[in-house]
Amino acid sequence: MAGNQDNSVAMEALRIGSKARELREKRRFTLHDMTAKTGLSKDLLVQIENGEFIPPIATLMKLANTFGVSMTYFFKDEAGTEKIAVTRAHEHVRIKRRPHHREGEVNYVYEALEIRKANKHMEPFLVEFPVQDTSEMVFVSHQGEEFLHLLEGQLEFRSVDHLEVLNPGDSIYFESDLSHSFRCLGEKSAKAIVVVWNKK
Repeated sequence: MAGNQDNSVAMEALRIGSKARELREKRRFTLHDMTAKTGLSKDLLVQIENGEFIPPIATLMKLANTFGVSMTYFFKDEAGTEKIAVTRAHEHVRIKRRPHHREGEVNYVYEALEIRKANKHMEPFLVEFPVQDTSEMVFVSHQGEEFLHLLEGQLEFRSVDHLEVLNPGDSIYFESDLSHSFRCLGEKSAKAIVVVWNKK
């Protein structure tokens, strides 16, 4: 069973990577161009394109903004332009870290809850945060704003000069250009609905 899950993760990573390469080549961007536009290193971009690195939400957002697409593009072969879009439970796309993630790789599992509408301003996810130590926290920043509503567990939010502990039912809304990080407290994973507003 675990092997099948790992294969599924690898397939999702390859899908994201191949789509990123396809978009880069379609727009005639070099890897050097992409580094300048996204702030991501050339090595990391190559690892993403080769399906060797599973990009966290903030990295996917940087890629989507650079290419002028919704993050939906990386999860669905075709996205519609209807005013109403329904994504069924079995259609959710779940992306999780590899068993041995790399240093600096964000340590959480995320599930895209909406994969049908192409041009949208909000990106909703179900995110699972495993228990981790403060030393393992990875701080990220990206354009836009972010809303998190905690469903299960206990979660710590940190920015450079701010710390909040969230319990089930608590919510936090913040400007995501702040360098920020979350970590799960307690003995079991925390789960939250996260909505990211993608400022374009």
